[in-house]
Amino acid sequence: MRKIQVAIPLGCCLAVLAVYAWAQGRRAGLYEVTTTMTWQQSPFPAGMGPGATPYTTQVCVSQEQIDKYNGVPPQTRGECQVTNMVTKPDGYKADISCSGQMKSSGTVEATYDGEGHGKTKMHMTGTTQMGPNSKTVEYTSVSDSVYKGPDCGSVKPIPSAK
Repeated sequence: MRKIQVAIPLGCCLAVLAVYAWAQGRRAGLYEVTTTMTWQQSPFPAGMGPGATPYTTQVCVSQEQIDKYNGVPPQTRGECQVTNMVTKPDGYKADISCSGQMKSSGTVEATYDGEGHGKTKMHMTGTTQMGPNSKTVEYTSVSDSVYKGPDCGSVKPIPSAK
């Protein structure tokens, strides 16, 4: 149960990271994103939490998202905010903060090569609620993204932030 309590808010934060990774190469269409998260300070007892196992997903990015945000929306699920975003020809850097069950803040930085390959790194620190207790967390997520093509098939674009 505790793994689920941390996994849900952590998934939201990882979604933000993955959202940025999906826009690598700034082309609308389907992306395959592989993310690996490494804990510097885990809320789980030794050997009980998630390891650094890569997670791969496919995501559709719309042209509207690319045009409006120089990529995809900088906010997802209303739990994380991106501020101080600085874009450059080969990527961006920004601050990120998340609220909810996991309260954390950190930085996210992305680089891409224009050929549809990119890398995004996010480092976060904060606390998460595990039952009645608050536990300190610190982790780094690294995502590699690859553009698969303009046709998303059955994968729908992520809703744009409001």
